This record gives sequence, structure tokens and C-alpha cells, in this order.
Amino acid sequence: MADSSTRAGETTINVPPHESKSTKSKNHAIYTSITKATDPPHVQPAGRGWRRGVGIFDFILRICALVAALAAATTMGTTDETLPFFTQFFQFQAEYDDLPTFTFFVVAHAIASGYLVLSLPFSIVGIVRPHARGLKLLLIISDTVVLTFITSAAAAAAAIVYLAHNGNSNTNWLAICQQFTNFCQRVSGAVVASFIAAVIFIFLVLLSAVALSRR
Repeated sequence: MADSSTRAGETTINVPPHESKSTKSKNHAIYTSITKATDPPHVQPAGRGWRRGVGIFDFILRICALVAALAAATTMGTTDETLPFFTQFFQFQAEYDDLPTFTFFVVAHAIASGYLVLSLPFSIVGIVRPHARGLKLLLIISDTVVLTFITSAAAAAAAIVYLAHNGNSNTNWLAICQQFTNFCQRVSGAVVASFIAAVIFIFLVLLSAVALSRR
């Protein structure tokens, strides 16, 4: 706007200087840079990347445990050996289901394998939503139950395998592994795979416990 003033019968009109386009653009650039500098930075939730890495490691461990449990169940469940003594009508045969301990071993690891398959989608949800504490609590309880299940089966089978290899002179139990070599090798391998699965479950429980303890 133009300012007008009257002095001694004269009228004076003051016109403000014209602001050039370059000056306007410079002022706009300065204002924009100041606004961006004062805006609060975007802050991601604390520990989100770490929790997502824990979720990915949890998923990988579950796949490894599934492979070990399946190997233990299939190896034990397909173990049998027949000794060609005398004639085909008089033979010695050893199968896993001759001993209830080995039958329990197969059932326990079949259940553990099924559980691990069902837990994989929950593990994926834990990767997508790393702050879901209720899901981690459910997994740690279920993992502990299954860990107890397969550990008891592995320990019982290990005791039978030890007797098969060494026998017990106090109870007149003879070592049979000198005759049933293939049978003993397979059941021993199944027990080793079972303990590997148990160790992986221990890591799963510890991993979930650490993830729950850190906020």
C-alpha cells in the first residue's frame, strides 16, 4: 500500500520498493530450510531391528529342530535287523517296537515334529510383529513342554542303547550290538539326533526368554 502524508499543502505518496522474484524465492528457500531443521526427526521404535533379528534366528532354529526331530523319528521308526542264523524258519530279529522305550521315542519325536511345523507360522508372525509379547510367551511355554517331552524320550532311549552296547553283568543282560551291528548303529544315530533337537529347543527357550526380558 502507498502511504500518503500532507506537508505544507503538498501531498507526498510513499511507494514501497518492489520485491523481486529472486528475493522471494530466496526467502522461501530460507524459510523451508529452517522449518525442516526444526521438525522432529522420525524415530523408529527402540529395539525393533534387534527383535526382528531374534525372530529370524528363531525361525531358522525351528527349521533345524524340525530336521533333527524328523531324522530321529524316521531313523528309529525304520530300524530292524534280521540275523540269518540256521534256516529261514529260525532267525533272530530286532525291531524298534520290540522295546516300549523305542516306541515312545518315535511317538514323542513325531509329536515334536508336528508341533514344530505348526509353530512356524507363529514364528513368522513374530518376525512381522516383533513386539508381540503374548505370542513369545505362548511359544516359550510350548517349547518348554516339548523340550521336556523329547528329553525324557532321548534319555530313556540312551539308557537302552547303552545296555545294548555294553550289557550289564549284574543282571545278566548281554550286549547285543556285536550281533545286531546295523540295528545298534541306527538307534544310536537316532538318539544323537534327538539330543541335537533337544539342544536346539534349549536355545529356542533361552532366545524367547531374552526377547521377553528386554523391552
